[in-house]
Amino acid sequence: MRRTHRCAFPPFSDRNRRVACRRALAASLLIVATAAQAAPADLTELSLEQLLGLEVVSASRFPQKRSEAPSAVTVITAADIKTYGHRTLADILRSVRGLHVTNDRNYSYLGARGFGRTGDYNGRILLLVDGYRINENVYYSAFIGQEFLVDVDMIERVEFVPGPGSALYGNNAFFGVLNVITKRGRDVNGIELSAEAGAFGASKGRLTYGQSAEDGADLLLSASGYDRRGDNLYFPEFDSPATNNGVAQGLDDERHGSLFAKLANNGFTLHAAQVRRTKGVPTASYWQVFNDPRSRTYDAESLVGLAYEAAYAPKVDVAARLYYNQYDYWGDYVYDNGAGGTYVNRDEGNGAWWGGELKLVHRAFEAHKLVAGVEYQRDNRQDLYNADLDPTVVNLDERHSGTRESVYAQDEYTLRADLLLSAGLRHERATIGGDTTNPRVALIYKATEESTFKAIYGTAFRAPNVYELYYAALATGMKANPDLKPEEIATRELVWERQFGPKTRLTVAAFDNHISNLIAAVTDPADSMLVFENVASAHARGLEVEGERIHDSGLRWRASYSLQRAEDLATGERLVNSPRQLAKLNLSAPVAGVRAGLDVQYTDNRRTLAGETGGYTVTNLTVVTESLAKGIEASASVYNLFDKAYVYPAGEEHSMDVLREDGRSWRLKLNYRF
Repeated sequence: MRRTHRCAFPPFSDRNRRVACRRALAASLLIVATAAQAAPADLTELSLEQLLGLEVVSASRFPQKRSEAPSAVTVITAADIKTYGHRTLADILRSVRGLHVTNDRNYSYLGARGFGRTGDYNGRILLLVDGYRINENVYYSAFIGQEFLVDVDMIERVEFVPGPGSALYGNNAFFGVLNVITKRGRDVNGIELSAEAGAFGASKGRLTYGQSAEDGADLLLSASGYDRRGDNLYFPEFDSPATNNGVAQGLDDERHGSLFAKLANNGFTLHAAQVRRTKGVPTASYWQVFNDPRSRTYDAESLVGLAYEAAYAPKVDVAARLYYNQYDYWGDYVYDNGAGGTYVNRDEGNGAWWGGELKLVHRAFEAHKLVAGVEYQRDNRQDLYNADLDPTVVNLDERHSGTRESVYAQDEYTLRADLLLSAGLRHERATIGGDTTNPRVALIYKATEESTFKAIYGTAFRAPNVYELYYAALATGMKANPDLKPEEIATRELVWERQFGPKTRLTVAAFDNHISNLIAAVTDPADSMLVFENVASAHARGLEVEGERIHDSGLRWRASYSLQRAEDLATGERLVNSPRQLAKLNLSAPVAGVRAGLDVQYTDNRRTLAGETGGYTVTNLTVVTESLAKGIEASASVYNLFDKAYVYPAGEEHSMDVLREDGRSWRLKLNYRF
């Protein structure tokens, strides 16, 4: 009986597998030893003093100090990404306070503050790239794996604004707003070549050019490609001779290519980005035939945007942007035809949308800072298609379009020197979801120069998507429900932010979320068909604590702990995929001429659809050096350092209740800049 290998190497005997694991670790240590002979390099890039004074732009749609933002904002920088060996946006988010990430061997899913529905495509988080909405308009997917729009090496920083954000951003800003801010040409200042090799036959290459001219023009161009063979995976649910003894052989493959361009000059910034990704599906999801190489998904997303910012008057700034996005998905699913053969079912979702925004930031009134704006989005295409192939039998062909019109405003009112009131409101009218109005109010009290208290209240919504409203096909056992209502959330939060001198920061946040009209797929007893309904309400409350410090020696750490409970109000049961506790530690230090980064993540036990998973701790280790030779930077990472066996809850589309994740794996990375 052939089982999944916990060490990330091709099938070997137990003895050879142990040797292979040792060789991977030895390769990492060799990089460290080689780098240790080089001169020490400062890889922190940003001190904590700089980070503490770093302005954030995502909480209020204008730059402000983190202590004045109406939220407990988390910032992850490019230095963090490099130091801890983050490979994807999902890796980055695993280190963020209050978030947890799962993966079903096809997509990565983001949970926030105790809420993480299995099989949900992250539509309750608003994902932005440089302020552009990236959630596509068919399923509201916010991709965070290799299918994310921007190569992780092009990220300058990530801002996560927890809590309801619909008062400024509208639909999807349910549990928070995630803004990925990209680098500029001057951050590269030349040509950069990057090559990676890793476990499971993974390889990646990237070519980047960046330049900033004396007249202020700034250009960044980048192209990257990724390929991963994957491992042979064992699933006990399919352990029989008829299904290859439960081994999905060579079906965990993945490949993607991405392009990114950014040109800025005289207040104008032009963005262009595209990503294409294909992924084998080894889990036989949606009751497919097991171990068939035709089972796979394809996702492609693109963005073209033009933005303009300028000072209209001494205390008035204006900003405008136009954009066009496109999203294309297809999935091939293999089924038994009942006559000893198989057939392929093709599922497709295609979206295209364009829009614009005009924003004004006004500081002309004493003690007031006002931001106001209007947005318009036209959904040209929101199409769903499903057909059996060879011969083609069309099961579903839905074509939709719509609009979204919004107006919003927020006033930051300084009541007195130590007291700030932030009040925002947004009204949105859309073809899907109708009219919605959402407020956010925050009272921010600066008790001392070092200590700030925040009391926050806000609401948010997620409109039903085209898939939930209109997916109806007898062959797939699903029917439409065009009468779905938007999901709604009301949040109350208290935050204490304390700075202990210039090098230490503490954040404590307590939250209470009440969620209503949750959308879920249920079986209609009248016809045994699946249909989406507004069926549930939930309540989540919790406490988050985070500290960070940089020492004179160069040692730097960030640690967080979350205690939370999310439950179904009808049953009182804890929600599926809702960990009671999360604990995270990021620790980095200069060691023998390199910088070592340790990333430790503890996730508590979780309910599954049929039982419960155990808690687990995953430890990742990265070492980085910039001094191998002029312009050359090298890093070595070992993920799941102690080869911990752990599982994620599976969604209803899987035959299994849990999905086992990768054991120990590794990556070697080399950058050359000239």
